[in-house]
Amino acid sequence: MQSAFSYSLARITSALRSLGRDRGGNVAIVVALSLVPMLVAVGASFDYIRSYNVRQRMQSDLDAALIAAVKQINNTEDTDALKEKVADWFHAQVDNSYTLGDIDIDTVNHNITATANGTVPTTFMKIANIETVPVSVASAVKGPATSYLNVYIVIDTSPSMLLAATTSGQSTMYSGIGCQFACHTGDAHTVGKTKYANNYAYSTAKKIKLRADVAGDAVREVLDMIDESDENHERIKVGLYSLGDTLSEVLAPTLSTDTARTRLADSSYGLTSATSKAATYFDVSLATLKQKVGAGGDGTSSGSPLKLVLLLTDGVQSKREWVTDGVVWSSGKAISGSYWNKVAPLNPDWCGYLKNQSNTMAVLYTEYLPITTDWGYNATVGSTMASANWKSTWGGTMDSGVSTSITRRDYIPYALADCASSKSLFISASSSTEITAGLSTLFTQYLSSVRLTQ
Repeated sequence: MQSAFSYSLARITSALRSLGRDRGGNVAIVVALSLVPMLVAVGASFDYIRSYNVRQRMQSDLDAALIAAVKQINNTEDTDALKEKVADWFHAQVDNSYTLGDIDIDTVNHNITATANGTVPTTFMKIANIETVPVSVASAVKGPATSYLNVYIVIDTSPSMLLAATTSGQSTMYSGIGCQFACHTGDAHTVGKTKYANNYAYSTAKKIKLRADVAGDAVREVLDMIDESDENHERIKVGLYSLGDTLSEVLAPTLSTDTARTRLADSSYGLTSATSKAATYFDVSLATLKQKVGAGGDGTSSGSPLKLVLLLTDGVQSKREWVTDGVVWSSGKAISGSYWNKVAPLNPDWCGYLKNQSNTMAVLYTEYLPITTDWGYNATVGSTMASANWKSTWGGTMDSGVSTSITRRDYIPYALADCASSKSLFISASSSTEITAGLSTLFTQYLSSVRLTQ
């Protein structure tokens, strides 16, 4: 574009010189005198078109800079930090087509607005001593990080969450009592000269950390993040729920994260490894949770909050009796069971109970441990999806392209990913470190889902 401007200016200059040599009379004088304002007018149109194009690019840069800044700053009320992040990102994009001036940030009514001012150098308008054209753009974002929000943390408290959390812990459990799970029910054990009432008593004596304990650590990480995101405790509420044969509300949504921490640590509330539910019925529990959560709002007020459900689970619809009852044995081997088909991944449609009323579902999958030496595992979770008759048993429809010969255990992540509101809100974790980090990662991912509003 610059070369075209230079070419046009050269032609107009040449015409002026020709007129300067013209001695033909008044017409030449009149034309000569009128060319200056004509040149300014034509030049102004070129310069303003150029400034308009620059403004469009500047608007795009500000939109991107503001979104990037909000995603990186935990406390979106920290205007100084936001301004610095926006400015850093914005200045990195600026080219020679304009000069950037001030950037202002405003966080009124939980809406983050940014304005940027700059100048575009002129070409033709320099003739009229106009060196630059001012440009100004504005952008605004809104999302969970700036809105009223209720967070419903739901913890699977089935016996499978009593798995030793580390490889060394699993090894200690297996070498001592022949089982990696710290179940509260089952046979007593005598190891050496010491008697243990059950598996859990052994794990407690050996100070073995269980997945249920790690789940508590993960929730505490989220509570810390809520403290950072809402320092005055006026915008984000948190509720705690245990999921098993039914759903239990441990704590209704509250602004007090300290109360949440107290309930989380007190074994009488059923969220520690000291207790567990005998079964996991997602169809019943998630239907009950739907009633507890209610419809999500737009986040503009405490009476209309956005609603996020954080589900931590191994994803298996199960009951101990479905494995052990009605079993037919032959030559010391279990060859069939009346209820083996029932032990299967949850049906993602049950998560629709919540998603269909404008709530967001985020899922952390605590990977189900394959125990191929155990007949109960091989007969149920280790068996195929085809043998589960998933459609007729629980109404589930498998993802297209996935073979029914896949094991139920290997299909769990497919089911849980479909349970989440989006693939980005599903995380699979196997180690204690991954589980602890996973829930806070999901929360961060949700908070960063901002949208432009201006």
